[in-house]
Amino acid sequence: MATGKVKRLVMEKGFGFIVGSDGKDYFFHRSGVKDNGFDKLLEKDEVTFDVTMGDKGPRAENVKTNR
Repeated sequence: MATGKVKRLVMEKGFGFIVGSDGKDYFFHRSGVKDNGFDKLLEKDEVTFDVTMGDKGPRAENVKTNR
């Protein structure tokens, strides 16, 4: 599992970006958020996630908050 922080949320469209501890940005969709759900996420939340390859590059799946 990778770690990082929520960098940006686009609530109305159901997606966001995480900056990983490796410095890379990862796209994620609301369907990839586990536990508390997308609506409970806040920018700067610390998260863990799995990295998968999407159509447009690396993306985060199984996103979980650390709070």
